[in-house]
Amino acid sequence: MPPQKDTEDSLYPTALSILNNTFGHSAFRGAQWDIVDHMSQGGDALVLMPTGGGKSLCYQLPGLLRRGTAVVISPLIALMQDQVAALKQLGLAAAALNSSIEGEAVNRLERAFANGELDLLYIAPERLMMARMLELLDQTPIALFAIDEAHCVSQWGHDFRPEYLQLSVLHERFPEVPRIALTATADPQTRQEIITRLKLEKARLFVASFDRPNIRYCIVDKLDARAQLLRFIEEDHPGDSGIVYCLSRRKVDETAHWLATQGVRAIPYHAGMDTASRSKNQMRFQREEGIVVVATIAFGMGIDKPDVRFVAHLDLPKSIEGYYQETGRAGRDGAAADAWMSYGLADVVQQRRMIEQSDAGETFKRVLYTKLDALLGLCESAGCRRVHLLHYFGEVSQACGNCDNCLNPPQTWDATEPVRKALSAIYRTQQRFGAGHLIDVLRGKKTERITQWRHDTLSVYGIGTDIDEATWKTIFRQLVSLGYAKPNHEAYGALELTQSSVAVLNGSQPVSMRRVIAALKKGSKAASSNQSSLTASQTKLLNELKDWRFLQAQEQAVPAYVIFNDATLLQLVTQVPQSFEALSRIVGIGAKKLERYGHAILEIIRTGSQ
Repeated sequence: MPPQKDTEDSLYPTALSILNNTFGHSAFRGAQWDIVDHMSQGGDALVLMPTGGGKSLCYQLPGLLRRGTAVVISPLIALMQDQVAALKQLGLAAAALNSSIEGEAVNRLERAFANGELDLLYIAPERLMMARMLELLDQTPIALFAIDEAHCVSQWGHDFRPEYLQLSVLHERFPEVPRIALTATADPQTRQEIITRLKLEKARLFVASFDRPNIRYCIVDKLDARAQLLRFIEEDHPGDSGIVYCLSRRKVDETAHWLATQGVRAIPYHAGMDTASRSKNQMRFQREEGIVVVATIAFGMGIDKPDVRFVAHLDLPKSIEGYYQETGRAGRDGAAADAWMSYGLADVVQQRRMIEQSDAGETFKRVLYTKLDALLGLCESAGCRRVHLLHYFGEVSQACGNCDNCLNPPQTWDATEPVRKALSAIYRTQQRFGAGHLIDVLRGKKTERITQWRHDTLSVYGIGTDIDEATWKTIFRQLVSLGYAKPNHEAYGALELTQSSVAVLNGSQPVSMRRVIAALKKGSKAASSNQSSLTASQTKLLNELKDWRFLQAQEQAVPAYVIFNDATLLQLVTQVPQSFEALSRIVGIGAKKLERYGHAILEIIRTGSQ
């Protein structure tokens, strides 16, 4: 257990010493020191910091500096297990208390906690609220309370968890214990809700940049989504770990099976699977390299895997917060990663239908519509994706040069006349038909349905033959996204006019739209990793280190990245340290890991670099 100090004069050197010797980092990043200092001196804090930005250190280090045990409230078992395993590798006394632990194991853990033998205790919110646990907390010195994934308290958010609402008891019952709430995702409304519900009105707010510059954002028009996804994986990320998100369990199963038949090491994950299969697949993703997991959004929040090289969406998320949270699981190690999404009119109709048919009250539905519209704005934007994304979170930025729109600027065109034709077709068919039928009418097709409804006699029949079907699909999608038409969910997605369409139909409102962009220009894809610049001998050494790491992980039954992440291995390969002193300067190698693995690493480097 590291030395615990609580005098202000010695705080910084002691904190820096723990940072170096325990965590293997030579310096604090961004606002980390300010947060550590504030918490160590007993202040409350709300921390907004992107995934991979070093949030965990903001409570782990002050937890070590203060007297007592740091109690960390975390929502998912897998997340706790990963963090505890990583902390134990650093030589810290950490444990998790959740529903996976029963009987005598619970008693032993509670005794260790009561006796002050733990540096950090991770606990699920529902377990924390048990009377027995609260009484135990009353009798035990607590360094601080850390509320991770604090956005789960927001009833307006994408990840609401009712048990988080009870966490205000910490302020009422333990007023002298500092609290820190942390999240990577919170718009201004969610921030205020966190403050109000967790009684953090006096907390200091720390807001880091939401930018993840290593992630390249790309949103493509959905043509043949599966084929587009496969091409993306094969061309940009062969052999890489990745996550593919789908909206339904059925689609997850079908997509995972299809990708596997195409040679991708793909596995499914969703809440409908039996527990054993789900756990097995999650463990494979965490412990094996090159696994692509196809999942619903039930997967991911508890995943601490740093080397996910891409996150792909085959279906539209519900909000920018959801999109940011899910894409943020890529590239947590700081190396290049991709966030890729295919997007079409059916996605818009489906999301609107889900909102309309939900049991939510009208106020909540309006919030959901507003959040969906903001996401559609990101999808349809002709400007920098990153600028648009960061603006949503209240952050001003400049064009990034590293998204699809920056690398291949989309063209816009005057779509006023085609839009008027589309709106007229909606009106002339009595607002009772979906985009597919309307396109057939505009293109003058002779389908059975058109003949049945005598739509071949309408003035709009055949007036759109100069535009191909794919372009008409994008026109109708953008019509809905821009608010000139809306789906009628009681009529199976039939399109209706909106108040905004009147000005277009009477000629007083011009309409500009994006042209379809098939793909990024050749050579503009994100590098799949930092390994592309390695020499043949460096690549050989890297593979030998990975093989050694894999064996260590198997022996200890932990994910490989808990031993060392890829970024640390790359430093070893490029810097080739020849002594314990040189090893200690590698980021991610603290005193405990140096003692435990130093001889083995130096031997591999000695023999592998010859």
